[in-house]
Amino acid sequence: MPFVGTRDGTRLFYNDWGTGRPVILLGTAMMNSRMWEFQAPYLVRHGMRCVTYDRRGCGRSDWPWDGYDYDTLADDLADLMEHLDLRDAALVGYAVGGGEAVRYLTRHGADRVARLALVASTTPFLMRTEDNPDGLDIALFEEMAGAMARDRAAWMTSLGASFFGGPEAGEDGPAAVSPELADWMTRIALDSSPRAAAEIYRTLFTEDQRAEVAKVGVPTLVVHGDADAGAPFPLCGPRTADLVPDSAFLRYEGAAHGLFATHADRLNEDLRTFLAA
Repeated sequence: MPFVGTRDGTRLFYNDWGTGRPVILLGTAMMNSRMWEFQAPYLVRHGMRCVTYDRRGCGRSDWPWDGYDYDTLADDLADLMEHLDLRDAALVGYAVGGGEAVRYLTRHGADRVARLALVASTTPFLMRTEDNPDGLDIALFEEMAGAMARDRAAWMTSLGASFFGGPEAGEDGPAAVSPELADWMTRIALDSSPRAAAEIYRTLFTEDQRAEVAKVGVPTLVVHGDADAGAPFPLCGPRTADLVPDSAFLRYEGAAHGLFATHADRLNEDLRTFLAA
């Protein structure tokens, strides 16, 4: 299996498929590169070179105790891009991957990057502060961290309805994805260290990226579902699009956080169109 060593000695597992413009897919908080089941093969079939990797602390990569802040995560991305000598690349940042991609651009520059897509991104700032009064109270993160510490498997399983949309427990209605797919995605997310899970969530919840999102200097596509509970629509999608100087915004009506699965065909086509430009 292919691995790249980062500047602090952490080994990251990656896949490098296809030829053409490089597209690097950055996934959600605890999921590894297997989450791109629907996007990576599609992009390769449409003439792109698709690179996916397991974030540190997740999947087949090393599980170090530290390094779950945006600076280190962006450095990991930089080390992978330099190892593969990726140029004229597109970054697709999903959820916390959006924060990673933005930090990469403001920390390492855009010499290697031509385009950026932010999908269900947690940018620009989730936490409530005096100058972000509509944000989420820090108590919500503390409650979530406590639930993960007590029984992470039960906590992850309980998120299925809100992550993908569809009926809550005890309600009637069609499921957004099959029970088998929801179970598989839960197991992918659980294939991460408890330390990584807690600290990545801390980073995405508390980091204020408003100023650096406004410094993004490459054409950007922002995609967000208006039923997203993981990266609440009013706090994230429209605000991110408003801050990025050169951006286009696509609102997916009724889509929850896991639109990479629930709206895979639509997302694939929107990404292909944008990345091929």
